[in-house]
Amino acid sequence: MKEEIRQKRFALLLAAKDSDYVKKVYGGYFNVFVATFGEPGESWDLYRVVEGDFPDLDHLDDYDGFVVSGSPYDAYGNDYWILQLCLLLQTLDTMHKKVLGICFGHQVLCRALGGKVGRALSGWDIGLREITLMKDLLPSDILEDVDEIPPALSLIECHQDEVWEVPTGAEVVAFSNKTGVEMFIISDHILGIQGHPEYTMDILYNLIDRLVDNNSIEQSFAEEAKSTFENSAPDRKYAPDRKYWEHICKSFLKGRLIDASSQETLNIL
Repeated sequence: MKEEIRQKRFALLLAAKDSDYVKKVYGGYFNVFVATFGEPGESWDLYRVVEGDFPDLDHLDDYDGFVVSGSPYDAYGNDYWILQLCLLLQTLDTMHKKVLGICFGHQVLCRALGGKVGRALSGWDIGLREITLMKDLLPSDILEDVDEIPPALSLIECHQDEVWEVPTGAEVVAFSNKTGVEMFIISDHILGIQGHPEYTMDILYNLIDRLVDNNSIEQSFAEEAKSTFENSAPDRKYAPDRKYWEHICKSFLKGRLIDASSQETLNIL
């Protein structure tokens, strides 16, 4: 009798409310994340933690991995849902569950597990940024099959907070000329990435415009941020090195190798 293969199951812990633009164009951030990190045959669930919607603690073991999204909130804030999220992340760490943190998710993972986060000392970082990977420190199951991966990768950034100090036992595995901790790992089950592998140019541009409208940034800074993308990836929807970031994230979450040279985005949008 053939053994039935269990369907992989993942959860997105969404720490931001859907913008009007993302709802209209993509149907919500959930679709954006699943299109980037998901694959056919998997099951993905959505928990809007920013609204107090959390997975049942009794069912955490049903999941193969979790992704924590970005957020306009401060990871060092004391909103009740942020404190609840920190407790959940501590539980997942104890269970040795795979957790991928993106931007706010990267920062709140750090906070929950004993690190320090706060306002970026050099101010906002918005646009396309070159990230230097310390490949020797990355787990071999992420990069072993991608010898052609360059030592530096471009990544979309949009943040004004940053990790100041990683938790005990964590390794900093990527940095930039703007941010000292662009990526960190703990063992083989925690990965934090400061940038946004899931973002497209239009999502970033819309976010920049909203930051101008609510007086978070100046128009001149907004134009400078947009120019970083236009100069590096003219007439393109995706950042030039997106396929490598997808590879890194998927390989981490799924615990097996993926051929980055043939990586394709799951078309569910």
